[in-house]
Amino acid sequence: MHTRLQSFLTPSSVAVIGATETLGSVGRTLLTNLLASPFGGPVFPVNPKRSSVLGVKSYASLHAVPDPVELAVIAVPAPGVPEVVRQCGALGIPAAVVISAGFREAGPEGVAREQALQHAARAGGVRLIGPNCLGVMAPHTGLNATFAQTMAAPGRVAFISQSGALLTAILDRALTEKIGFSAVLSLGSMLDIGWADVLDYLAEDDKTESIVLYMESVGEAQSFLAAARAAALCKPVLVIKAGRTAQGAQAAASHTGALTGSDDVLDAAFDQVGVLRVERLADVFALTETLAMQPRPKGRRLTLVTNAGGPGVLATDALIGGGGVLAPVSPEIEAGLSAFLPPHWSHANPVDILGDAGPERYAKALEVAAQDPQSDGLLVVLTPQAMTAPTETAAALVPYAQTLGKPVLASWMGGASVLEGEGLLAAAGIPTFPYPDHAVRVFNHLWRYSANLETLYETPERTELPDGAEVAARALLAGVAATGRTLLTEAESKALLSAYGIPTVPTYIAASADEAARQATALGYPVVLKLHSETITHKTDVGGVVLNLQDADSVRTAFLGIQSRVPAADFLGVTVQPMIRLKDAYELIVGASSDPQFGPVLLFGAGGQLVEVQRDHALALPPLTTTLAARLIEKPRIAAALKGVRGRAPVDEAALAQLLVRFSRLVADQPLLKEIEINPLLASPDGLLALDARVVLGTRPPVALRSYPHAYETTALLDPQTLLRLRPIRPDDEAALTAFHRSLSEQTLLQRYGEALPLSERTARERLRHILFPDYDRVMALVAEAEQTGELLGVARYERERGAPTAELRLVVADSWQSRGMGSRLLESLITVAEAEGVTALTMQFPPENTALATLAERFGFVATPSGYVRRG
Repeated sequence: MHTRLQSFLTPSSVAVIGATETLGSVGRTLLTNLLASPFGGPVFPVNPKRSSVLGVKSYASLHAVPDPVELAVIAVPAPGVPEVVRQCGALGIPAAVVISAGFREAGPEGVAREQALQHAARAGGVRLIGPNCLGVMAPHTGLNATFAQTMAAPGRVAFISQSGALLTAILDRALTEKIGFSAVLSLGSMLDIGWADVLDYLAEDDKTESIVLYMESVGEAQSFLAAARAAALCKPVLVIKAGRTAQGAQAAASHTGALTGSDDVLDAAFDQVGVLRVERLADVFALTETLAMQPRPKGRRLTLVTNAGGPGVLATDALIGGGGVLAPVSPEIEAGLSAFLPPHWSHANPVDILGDAGPERYAKALEVAAQDPQSDGLLVVLTPQAMTAPTETAAALVPYAQTLGKPVLASWMGGASVLEGEGLLAAAGIPTFPYPDHAVRVFNHLWRYSANLETLYETPERTELPDGAEVAARALLAGVAATGRTLLTEAESKALLSAYGIPTVPTYIAASADEAARQATALGYPVVLKLHSETITHKTDVGGVVLNLQDADSVRTAFLGIQSRVPAADFLGVTVQPMIRLKDAYELIVGASSDPQFGPVLLFGAGGQLVEVQRDHALALPPLTTTLAARLIEKPRIAAALKGVRGRAPVDEAALAQLLVRFSRLVADQPLLKEIEINPLLASPDGLLALDARVVLGTRPPVALRSYPHAYETTALLDPQTLLRLRPIRPDDEAALTAFHRSLSEQTLLQRYGEALPLSERTARERLRHILFPDYDRVMALVAEAEQTGELLGVARYERERGAPTAELRLVVADSWQSRGMGSRLLESLITVAEAEGVTALTMQFPPENTALATLAERFGFVATPSGYVRRG
């Protein structure tokens, strides 16, 4: 799909505009690197003042180059760059790397120059990398269109950086460490091509096994998160993000706003899309190496096997400090170890097998410890004591490198005496580290990465909202906004929560305090009068409702003497609210505030009056699934108490997760919501109750993570007996989609794909992930589901480059439902969705013998062309 981005890494020809022989210049270095690299295509220097550069014929302009150019590398002074890009557009050159600086970083004049560059690129259909970048490198094809001093070795890691200087240092170090790359890209200012474009391409690149980003700014958050999530489903995505701050933005008036720092939000966003954030460059390449060598851990429990106590303590501190856990040694495993270890071994984890441990003892300890189902990974530590045999011990561990079903790491501490053993371990696929704390840091990253991926892979439970929830809430908020108010009353706030099925305290509106007292009496509640910070109990026997008095005239008629104590300006109405208590309830907070980059951000944790002191909370982006909600509940420290402590029964965490999902839908659905907070949310074994709520209206950025597009769900009557549900595909359709493919005949496969693809290929997990977890900005798949049986009867799907107006459409109908109008229903629905998503042209390709599909396509406005069928407008 991403043919235009291929022009940057696999171009057939390259032109260097600004090529020169001036020593130390960027133009000379670029041309030298291209000519010296194994890149096999022609390189055209462009310099109006020279007939040749470095012995190669030069051209006065791009127009003078006699052959087609696929990639232009531009290194001329900034004022001349827009004109060069206009020439690229006029000549049909699809891609340009702008090395030149002097744009937005140069102040107002540079900003204007950048706008002219952007206009020239868009008008000519030219994709840009840069400006102000190092260039691009494709080691597997030999392309070196950078001004770096070294050419990277081929490998399986793609490295993308906003910092050219950092990139040159990493390239230099990588040669020493023998680290290879599949692609190296310096994005610079990201005027056009950004993180999302590159992630889309690399996710499908078969030469890339893992992707590393050095990020200084996120750029367009929505497209980045969507692309990162799609890429993370295919291969590891690691990010080094510069610029951690304690508090990235001024605190809002709410608790939620005060607790939400921009860097915390970034961490939450990365976790939610399966991206792993790494703080140290040294850990990045250790992680990519380990992921390539070893299976991912299923949890955070690590077993340490060591011949010295000190390194074990060091490793334990690093493990616990990073959120990991020492795996408990079960009685069975302890007995198994005691059968051959000396009596004085540690009998606990770390498993200290003592300083005289030889190769056989090490190997047997590893084998037995790995059998413990309570352990998720193993670290073997060796210190070179007088009786230690580092090389022989490494050789004894080699048979266990790939056979234990859990990751095995090693720390061979020392210098020259351990080098040969390290080499044996690395060759067998056991990553080695000079110090155990470094190995443990990598393990902590590994289990976090596994947890993030499991969140992506799991099929969430469905959460149903009350009928008309979104419409009712939208009307309520619009009504408040029409009055000019930005703060909802307590009654309005609770009505808003109730619309989404969130349990609240029943609240009644009264026109006066006297009416409130009478209503309270009728309901059987005692009465309490609450005046902002002070509470006054009514002197009669009316008794236990909270009266939030907001109208001074009503107060005067009902409660003599109060009017002299409370200014009339402090009152706006009267609310009657029953006092409800839940036995053994915990006070929680659930809120949402707005981040300038990521839009609405959810907060969950310990609530109450000391919420900002306790600071026990976790963040997530809406909307949540039940799986994501369960992960959110697990993160704060109060999660341990919710499971039941000191005789208390546990809180119903499944119900709490459902409440969080509904709350997140409320936040995602209602763009008028600037801030919303439930504090406290009472949670007990008896149930959940929103006791108090604060809602503020205003403008906010859009939701950063796109939710399942419920708006595209429709129903249609195919025939008098068959009601169809046409809807976007869901993760829980995996079994039904597999059954659908199993039902397709060889003839249908030939007509659709041009070949009878085997079932194993059509239902491979990697392919199904791409279909079942789509990036809705690029991919939309509609299924036709039989309402009565839940069977999938057909699938229609389109895919496009990010932001492109043209998409490729595919349609498959089950054999028994062909020629019954099913294809028409699906095609009509998908065309409607495509138009709503901004797709202005659809293409279809299928074997010419599929005349039925050709007839159907023509009926819906598709026109036959040499490259397939096309529908525009």
